[in-house]
Amino acid sequence: MTQIKQGDTVRIHYTGTLLDGKTFDSSEGRDPLEFTVGSGQIIPGLDKAMPGMETGEKKRVEVPCAEAYGPLNPEARQAIPREGIPDDIPLELGTQLQMQSPDGRVIPVTVVELEEATVTLDANHPLAGQDLIFDIEVVSIN
Repeated sequence: MTQIKQGDTVRIHYTGTLLDGKTFDSSEGRDPLEFTVGSGQIIPGLDKAMPGMETGEKKRVEVPCAEAYGPLNPEARQAIPREGIPDDIPLELGTQLQMQSPDGRVIPVTVVELEEATVTLDANHPLAGQDLIFDIEVVSIN
């Protein structure tokens, strides 16, 4: 059988879980995830696990946070004055908002702390700082 190598376009089914067993993402009920191996389209730890696998093969891959979404970056949290947020935006813990960087990029942030005068926003990826587990199955190799 053909084995996956760098540059191949593959389709996989996957279930991603945290160390406590909680599922954070899955392709169940959806089309398989398609990507090119080694292209940086998926997290590095999962990408590195693909070469050598064959169509139909299943594998459990443990991905440390450094090869997933990285460690939590304390500098990605920022307290801003409440008056800097328009009144029509609801502010509750866990609310997802979008900010714009000085160069025009959209940055997703999460409300993580509410004080009387300030709102703390976190731009870390929601899975930053977490080790992840993926159960994968190779559907096809092109």
